[in-house]
Amino acid sequence: MLSKKEDLLNLNWTKVNSMIPTIIQDYSSNLVLMHGYMNKEAFLKTQKEGFVTFYSRTKNRLWTKGEESGNLLKVIDIVTDCDYDALLITVEPVGKTCHLNRKSCFSLKEKEFNFLSKLEEIIEDKKNFNEDSSYTSRLYKSGTKRIAQKVGEEAIETILAAMNNDENELINESSDLIYHLIVLLHDQNLNFNLIIENLKKRRIEKL
Repeated sequence: MLSKKEDLLNLNWTKVNSMIPTIIQDYSSNLVLMHGYMNKEAFLKTQKEGFVTFYSRTKNRLWTKGEESGNLLKVIDIVTDCDYDALLITVEPVGKTCHLNRKSCFSLKEKEFNFLSKLEEIIEDKKNFNEDSSYTSRLYKSGTKRIAQKVGEEAIETILAAMNNDENELINESSDLIYHLIVLLHDQNLNFNLIIENLKKRRIEKL
């Protein structure tokens, strides 16, 4: 994340009337959520409080995204471009970002952002609904022990498919394994992104 002192001085505040164009991106899916502007006060408030604050040109004041709706943007990281005249902030969004009740203010097709993140979103939603027609909902209702058992069963079937050199079956069983593993993670209030971050950390530690 940018430091509060050195990088504030390095940012080019004179290029766009003392404001910096700021792009907001979902850290998990890489989906571009919205665009706004920050002045120095908004930048410092964002750094201090950990939630994205813009300078609203229509309200003519600082505006923390979600201050009324509750759909806040929790800051994960802040980076600048090579010319220090634009910011990219990766966030963990709380609720829908767009005021039209959409995930993004941009009309992006589903294929343009991370499928695994979208799958996790669907799986997480199923945890909160009691739908007998949904296999995922029924799996959650069966409890942690049964979910963990399914992960074990799918792992064995994946191994057997590999040993049989059955390419199609290996793809299918691997898909089942990953799906059930995601359900297990969400049953424990975790997500697959934490696994990815842990793998990144291991890679760095081994270099």
